[in-house]
Amino acid sequence: MDTKLKLIIQIPCFNEAETLAVALAELPRHVEGFDKTEWLIIDDGSKDDTVEVAKACGVDHIIKHTHNQGLAKAFMTGLDACLKAGADVIINTDADNQYNAADIPNLVKPILSGDAEFVIGERPIQAIEHFSPIKKFLQKLGSTVVRMASKTNIPDAPSGFRAITRNVAQRLVVFSAYTYTLETIIQAGQQNIAIVSVPVGVNDDLRPSRLVKSITSYVKRSIATIFRIFIIYRPFRFFGIMGTLLFSLGFIISARFLYFYFNGNGSGHIQSLILAAVLLGMGFQTILIAFIADLLAANRKLLEDIRYKTNVQFYNSKDEDNQ
Repeated sequence: MDTKLKLIIQIPCFNEAETLAVALAELPRHVEGFDKTEWLIIDDGSKDDTVEVAKACGVDHIIKHTHNQGLAKAFMTGLDACLKAGADVIINTDADNQYNAADIPNLVKPILSGDAEFVIGERPIQAIEHFSPIKKFLQKLGSTVVRMASKTNIPDAPSGFRAITRNVAQRLVVFSAYTYTLETIIQAGQQNIAIVSVPVGVNDDLRPSRLVKSITSYVKRSIATIFRIFIIYRPFRFFGIMGTLLFSLGFIISARFLYFYFNGNGSGHIQSLILAAVLLGMGFQTILIAFIADLLAANRKLLEDIRYKTNVQFYNSKDEDNQ
């Protein structure tokens, strides 16, 4: 790649005044392979002194939301701002200093070598003491689901420490209001974007996770996210499996009724006949929905291509204006 490149490190922030200075103090001002390294924070409606801390620490770009819109929206706002600022590579990290900033050169190395366009920092999940067993299990489960849906091999899908190229940033779009981590990997896999992971270190816990307010809440949101992933990105498989199961169950029950009917005991199993008819009907309708959902998914991919081409034209014109 060209050695004259701009790297922007973005940090989504929501009431991070207590930890932001610590995280920024660890960030590099120069990364080998890049002509410029800049910092950008997205203030997601903070009520504390997050912006003042950022200014005092010399942050180059500060983007503000008038009210809290969630991590996923803040991430996308950051990508848009980084693209407008002319970033060739964007790194996303957290304001709580969870990730070891010394690993940033390793994070961008596959991009600079041309081996990947999307790099995920893989944390040593099992060795992180402040992660509960349930959280570790859900992290592993979420990564497994993402690998199935995206056909990638990313062991730590929920990791927010990642580097992406300008091309990838122009392609990504997040539907979830909760988090961006899983969806973006799936999109990369579906669009045949070269994605890899590299081992990264983590620092001591400075504050409780904002996403994991309670184990119950985390479990509910994780399950909902996993189902949503399959419905959006693997609709034919999701509805096809559901429809096949319902239809098969109805077929088995109907076969059972016919067995009794031909043996002269059909009058005592009318309930089975009704249940079989309902299940067969539901199964058939669900399979039809699978085909309709597959057509919608194909339409979504076309819209993503249109959005990408529009973004390329828009951001390229911005770059020309800034020159």
